[in-house]
Amino acid sequence: MRVLVIGNGGREHALAWKLAQAERVSQVYVAPGNGGTARDERLQNVPLTDVKALADFAVEQKITLTVVGPEAALAIGVVDEFRSRGLRIFGPTKAAAQLESSKAFAKDFMKRHGIPTAAYETFTDPAAAHAYVDGRGAPIVIKADGLAAGKGVVVAMTLAEAHEAISWILEDNKLGVTHNAGADGLAVPRVVIEDFLAGEEASFIVVCDGKHVVSLATSQDHKRLLDGDEGPNTGGMGAYSPAPVVTPNVHAKVMHEIIQPTIAGMARDGHPFTGFLYAGLMIDEHGQPRTVEFNTRMGDPETQPIMMRMKSDLFELLMHATDGTLDQVELQWDRRVALGVVLAAEGYPLNPRKGDVITGLPDDEDEAMVFHAGTATVDGQLQTSGGRVLCVTALGESVRTAAQRVYEIASGIQFAGRQYRSDIGHRALKR
Repeated sequence: MRVLVIGNGGREHALAWKLAQAERVSQVYVAPGNGGTARDERLQNVPLTDVKALADFAVEQKITLTVVGPEAALAIGVVDEFRSRGLRIFGPTKAAAQLESSKAFAKDFMKRHGIPTAAYETFTDPAAAHAYVDGRGAPIVIKADGLAAGKGVVVAMTLAEAHEAISWILEDNKLGVTHNAGADGLAVPRVVIEDFLAGEEASFIVVCDGKHVVSLATSQDHKRLLDGDEGPNTGGMGAYSPAPVVTPNVHAKVMHEIIQPTIAGMARDGHPFTGFLYAGLMIDEHGQPRTVEFNTRMGDPETQPIMMRMKSDLFELLMHATDGTLDQVELQWDRRVALGVVLAAEGYPLNPRKGDVITGLPDDEDEAMVFHAGTATVDGQLQTSGGRVLCVTALGESVRTAAQRVYEIASGIQFAGRQYRSDIGHRALKR
């Protein structure tokens, strides 16, 4: 059977790599793919990004299953287009994907359905937003209402930082997110301002078929650019699985208080949710989880360690999900830890440099893998083509041994301006 994976990042490389291992899969196409998927003989890149062109390709090539990686494709309705043609595709509809594509939609949904999250207000008027943060104080969280590739959230520890973020998003519109109509009919930026939640973050990702849910292995991302969780937010600088902060008790609470009410609430609201649902959690010192945000796709870089640990057949899992039979599935996981470290380009996250030659890539091995994201082959040379370039991922008996292997590999990979964190997994090590 033939499978199509839509996207060009590290998440899509990991999904395609795992799908290619499935017994019933004969060919995996990646659209548009990257330099890493081009180097894998089991995968084939397809230079397509247009939704209708992708659907045409799926028809022509008799694709059995399409898997959507990035949020942008979901937000513009790729699932709706494929379904309208009778094509099997795994992911949420455009309406259901609003759980990620609009922070305001998600917060209003959580409030309406009693899902634990931080108190918030939404603003398009800068003066009102500035006055609100003056009244609430800091720390406080400022979020652009729209897709911003993981860069639209500012955790402001001071009022000055909060005011700067509001000006950056609402007045200067630096993120270019203007999908909300203003009173004059023009598109305007919007922010969601939330109370700061203290605790430890974790990524809780499940597979949904509209009614049933199967949870994937837990994981923990590292959003800040620099060691010690310092510096600006990024799309993610590394991750590991499992996340020790998600104890069996916390896991049960998340399923009962967050995941199941979300799936039931989306169905009641007329938007049954099928696809990967990612709840970004904040878990307080008492083990109480609250929802920081929803994503409607796999996380990146969480996908890479999760796929390394998955022993079950991903293709069969997603076929059950598109058939509505996830209640028949039980997943198997490698008991070891998987850890991934992102190697990023110079200037990331705001102005990543492109075109630097990459050398020192190791041969693939059973317990370690270098997943590509921002790479492309130009004139026979592998070069950087995006902010997050590679994710070096490995299995180990512990977080420490997995990290040692990853950093050993990472140290041998070279490109000008390469930057990466040296402390991925530090919270687990402290435990």
